[in-house]
Amino acid sequence: MSLSKNKFLSFIHPEGWKFALIALCISVLFFFIWLPLAALGCLITLFIIWFFRDPERVTPSIPGTIYSPADGVICLIDESLPPLESELEPVIMKRVCVFMNVFNVHVNRSPIAGKVKKIAYTKGSFLNASLDKASEKNERNALVIQTKDNVEIVVVQIAGLIARRILSFIKDGHTLSAGERFGLIRFGSRVDIYFPINTQIDCSLNQKVVAGESVLASL
Repeated sequence: MSLSKNKFLSFIHPEGWKFALIALCISVLFFFIWLPLAALGCLITLFIIWFFRDPERVTPSIPGTIYSPADGVICLIDESLPPLESELEPVIMKRVCVFMNVFNVHVNRSPIAGKVKKIAYTKGSFLNASLDKASEKNERNALVIQTKDNVEIVVVQIAGLIARRILSFIKDGHTLSAGERFGLIRFGSRVDIYFPINTQIDCSLNQKVVAGESVLASL
């Protein structure tokens, strides 16, 4: 296999190839039924491959910095209690929410280096992920990450209107590096990040962010 071909294959997350293969097989069948449908199927196949792209990112090594866990737009900055499933003390924390549309990269990355103390999956609805109530109503997966200084933050992957599957690449006890891949959400979603109330916010509403590179806050 050539180096350029190998780079292309690694640029697409493995999760995407099976969906692309299914779409391609359906497109081939459509060639014997109606050509326009076959053309549409090929376009959908290309979109699926593009959707599951997984580009490399360079995360700066700055202690105490919290990076965005997702590509997208910051849709909410507020203060809130941590999600119940995190089992953290019910004290007010700062929260930043990143909304991902279907055109964003959907591989999620750790916002900070630390140990995964807990992973909690919760079944739920599939409301528009940009709505505030999606944090409590939608299907979600919460990670509690503890830094070496015993600071705990919570990262919550939230399924959206189109998303129907949240994937986790890690298990409880896993030690994450800042910017390391930890999961993926299929087809439009949102990620909420909770951190201590004394954290300094370094981002703004409606700001575009890049997973593993854009700074959200500083401990």
